[in-house]
Order: sequence, then structure tokens, then C-alpha cells
Amino acid sequence: MNWANIWADIQANYLIYGSIPIVAAILGYITKIAAVKMMFYPMKFVGIPPFFGWQGIVPRNALRMASIAVDTITTKLVSVREVVSKLDSERLGKELEGPAMEVIESIIREVMSRHQPRLWESLPNFAQRKLIDRVKKDVPGVITSVMEDIKKNIDEIMDLKALVIRILMKDKHLLNRIFQEVGRDEFKFFGVSGLYFGFMIGLVQMSLWIFLKEPWILPTFGFLVGFISDWVALNILFEPKKPIPFGSYTIQGLFLKRQQKVAADYAKIIANDILTPQTIIGEMVAGPLSERVQKMVDERVREMVDSKASIVKPFVVMAVGAETFQRMKQDTAELLMERLEDVIMHAESYVQTSLDIENVVGKKMQAMTPLEFEGLLRPVFKQEEWILIIVGAVLGFLVGEGQLMAMMHFGVL
Repeated sequence: MNWANIWADIQANYLIYGSIPIVAAILGYITKIAAVKMMFYPMKFVGIPPFFGWQGIVPRNALRMASIAVDTITTKLVSVREVVSKLDSERLGKELEGPAMEVIESIIREVMSRHQPRLWESLPNFAQRKLIDRVKKDVPGVITSVMEDIKKNIDEIMDLKALVIRILMKDKHLLNRIFQEVGRDEFKFFGVSGLYFGFMIGLVQMSLWIFLKEPWILPTFGFLVGFISDWVALNILFEPKKPIPFGSYTIQGLFLKRQQKVAADYAKIIANDILTPQTIIGEMVAGPLSERVQKMVDERVREMVDSKASIVKPFVVMAVGAETFQRMKQDTAELLMERLEDVIMHAESYVQTSLDIENVVGKKMQAMTPLEFEGLLRPVFKQEEWILIIVGAVLGFLVGEGQLMAMMHFGVL
């Protein structure tokens, strides 16, 4: 085909030929958006198991993804001892004095009514009040002592890694959101990059088609649009790891360049959705390892009751029986333990301010090395990266076949 014929062909089919890079750009965009969606959705397997169907990469690998997040949080950002050490036991006791007084009064009335209802009802109001007030005076001290015991033995009481994994495994939407918010700008770039890379590859595709008109060109380049653009986009996100000065511009992976902003977003999620006062306090007093706290509360309550009854203890034991007296102490400790979480949550504002999780995590993340920081997002892409690239390539091939059929339909081939 000479130049005159080529030019005539272009003039006759310029709309069809002009559509080639446009279709390639749209294809590049669609494959990238599809790849991003496939990372997170659907939350549950859709299709015919085990081979025909799909589940989002993150929810399908929830345990591994949660472990990645946990390793980052617990080894590089915060330790359980560091967290709890910031709580001032005496200040916490004062913060909880009011609600603790109300709880201990209701506990005393409940225990006495349960074990010695006649004796309790026979006491005049001033005598009941005096007994309650005597016990209540020691409540702040009991809470302070229990908190000191907790701080000294925190590694036996709280498994921070297990706590975070349980939270993320229970709420896979939260696990998705961590990666989605951390990589929000990168996922947008990933989609938009498909337009640019697709258009550029489409220009080459169009040129070769005009000159050669070989059937293999359209599906082959469709395949390359899906394959190459995914690979290039991924590398632009994470490479190079260290900043390289280039005149007035600095070359570095786009995700790594956003370290300061990402650190702030990630720290906010951890502080507001994972390591909250509710989860930390709940884990201490009601988690899998809370038996140790139960023993601490039991010991402190027994000490308190014995100290208040020290002078009249023989008479009390004689009146109610040694076994009943021991059960009364045990019931008091158990009831206090049951309500301890609600009591401590009255100091939620103080706990949140003292722990300062968001600030601590944010500063440590900002100080991460590029390699450490890359680990926050890279595993989401890397886990089954080849599947995403192949899916994009196959989609591109099929669109290329569609283009070829369209060329044949319009008589361009």
C-alpha cells in the first residue's frame, strides 16, 4: 500500500481509526477500576466453588491481611505496655469515684439481700447507710490498686495482636476500609493511569493497523493495554522507594511520597476504630485473658471487706456463718468485675486523652523507612497481583477481538 492509498484509507475511515486509541483508553480505565474493585469486592464468594467465581482479595485473605496490619501496629507503632503505662491509676480512681460509689452501693445491697435478707432488712436505715459508706470510702483505693496490678501484669492480661486480629476478622468491612482509605489517592491514580497508558498504546495500535491491517494487531494490543498498563501503574505507585532529586522535581513512588498524609489517615482509623478506649478496657476486663483481672479484683475486694470487718469479723462470721461470709465476699468481687467495664467507661474521655493513640501512631508512621511504609499497602496489590494483571489482559484481548469484528463489519479489513 503506497502513501496515496494510505491517506485515502485514512480519509475514508478516520472515525473508525480514531476510535482505536479512544477504545484503548477506555479499556485501560475499565480494567484498572475492575482490578481495584476485585481487591475488595465481593465480600463473600460469588460463583460456583471452588474454581468458578470470585471473592475480593482482601476479604478472601482476611487473616493474612489482618496479620499484616497487626504486625505493623504492634511491632512498629505501639506496644500494649506503652499504651497502658500512660494511665495514671490515682487520677483514674478519682475520675471513677462517683460512678464507682453508685455501683458499690447497689452491689452491697444486692449481696446482703441475696445472702442475709432478714438481717439486712432488720437493720435501721442509718446502720445500712453507715455500713455502705464505710465500704464506699475504700472504693477509689481498690480501683487504683487494681489498675496498678493491671499495669504491672499487662502482658498476661492483654494480647494486643490477638485483639486487633479479632476486631478485623469480625469486621471485614473495617479491614477493607483501612486499605481503601490508606491508598485512596493511589487507587484513583491507578484508574486514571489506565486512560493515559491505554491511549498511548492505542496510538501505536492504530498506526500499526493503518499500515499493516493484520488481524492479530487489535487483540494483541488489547492484551498489551491490560497487561502493560497494570504493571507500569503498580511500579509507579511503589518505585523508586527512596526519593531521587531531578532538577526541581523529586522522583519517588506516589504512595511513598504521601507518607505524611497517609500516616495521619491511618493513625485516625487506628485511634477511632481499633484501639479505642472501649476495646482496650473491654479487653482488659472481659477479654480472653481477663481471668487474671478477676483474681486481682477478688483479692482487693476481699482485703477491703476484711479490713472493714476486722474488729467485728468474728461476730459477723458467727451471725452469718463462715461459708456464707466467704460467698458474700466472692459475690461482691464478681459483681464488681461484671460492672467494672461500665464503671471505667465513665472515664472514657480521660482514657482517650491519656492514651493519645492517634498522635503516637501518626508520629511513628511518619518516621518509618520507605520499605516499612510500603508494607502498609503493597501487600494488597502483591497478594494476587498476577491475577489482576491477567484479568486485565484477557479483557483487553476480548475487546481487541470485538474491535476486529467491527473492522470486518465495516469492511475495513
